[in-house]
Amino acid sequence: MVDEHRTFVIVGAGLAGARAAETLRAEGFGGRVILVGDERDRPYERPPLSKGFLTGAADRSSVFVHDPAWYAQAGIELHLGQPATRLDPLSRTVVLADGTPLTYDRLLLATGAEPRRPDVPGTGLAGVHRLRRLSDAERLRGALAARGQENGHLVIAGAGWIGLEVAAAARGYGVEVTVIEPEPTPLHSALGPELGSLFADLHREHGVRFHFGARAAEIVGHDGTVWAVRTDDGEEHPAHEVLLAVGAAPRTALAEAAGLALAGRDEGGGIAVDASLRTSDPYVFAVGDVASAEHPLFGRRLRTEHWANANDGGPAAARAMLGWHVSYDPVPYFFSDQYDLGMEFCGHAPPGAYDQVVCRGDMGKREFIAFWLSQGRVLAGMNVNVWEVNERIQQLVRSGAQVDPDRLADPGVPLESLAP
Repeated sequence: MVDEHRTFVIVGAGLAGARAAETLRAEGFGGRVILVGDERDRPYERPPLSKGFLTGAADRSSVFVHDPAWYAQAGIELHLGQPATRLDPLSRTVVLADGTPLTYDRLLLATGAEPRRPDVPGTGLAGVHRLRRLSDAERLRGALAARGQENGHLVIAGAGWIGLEVAAAARGYGVEVTVIEPEPTPLHSALGPELGSLFADLHREHGVRFHFGARAAEIVGHDGTVWAVRTDDGEEHPAHEVLLAVGAAPRTALAEAAGLALAGRDEGGGIAVDASLRTSDPYVFAVGDVASAEHPLFGRRLRTEHWANANDGGPAAARAMLGWHVSYDPVPYFFSDQYDLGMEFCGHAPPGAYDQVVCRGDMGKREFIAFWLSQGRVLAGMNVNVWEVNERIQQLVRSGAQVDPDRLADPGVPLESLAP
């Protein structure tokens, strides 16, 4: 069967789906490529939604992966604003919300993740936000701009990366910000208490208030709009706007209803795929936030919700769909910008996996590199306001070599000399 008679369907019109479609054409696939998305916007990148676009530094047009004309020129068929509602692996058919059936030879699920919805009263009030889609960011940006002129208050439930980036953006507009977090520091499970405290100090210097050791228990309204947030320890925080930033869950409903294997909770949930991003069905692949992939480097499943995984995983999935031998093993990577702090993180060091944190540089000036080690091996590294070193940190992670912590901490020892 030649390519011209084959149909590849991609469900999920985000960055991963767009990169997969782009790669199929770049590698010479001549069949039909159909890209299905439940949003009306063409594929866009998500990091600007809590960074440049939210702060007003970037305009709306800058977030899109390709110009509108590119899809027609590349022969990519777009079905936007039409979620896929049913998958039948036996007939190899995806059915859209309007009843349109799409029969495929290969299918890629890039359905992403969706914000978790805490079970608290008041989430339906005007002024309650989640941040996942471009429309969410547009609404939140408008609210921050308006509240900044009124000395308004934003309460953020969750001190993870999204919560902190939104806090920084809100302070840029002049909005008063309170962050509610059940852990004792921001980013507690991601970075540990020492580095979490560094981010707490950074935000406090810019006027952010934290309420640790508590969860939002109720969003209180007046005339249908937000008035305050009550926490489970009895405190009440005035609010004109509320952001719920308590994590995201993989969108697996389509796969689960079709009988595809899912990963366990300890593997991050999501659709279970092998190192070639193939699901339990040989004609169906999954990539991006929704996929829990066997990772050859770490010897376990990983589900990663970051830009690099979508950007790199889309092309890998496309090549696997074409029949190439693919072993997808990138070192996980993400970045964040908050006020004058920029950072990059790479590797995998969940709580309990490491036994030592080593810092190189000046934490007081916020110009340093932190390394998470287990028995002398670097599991992960984070460079803060230190640039052009992340590639070398990734080499250390990938090498699995034992390093001398004293030499690792010494800025005079070149990083490249520590990895074989």
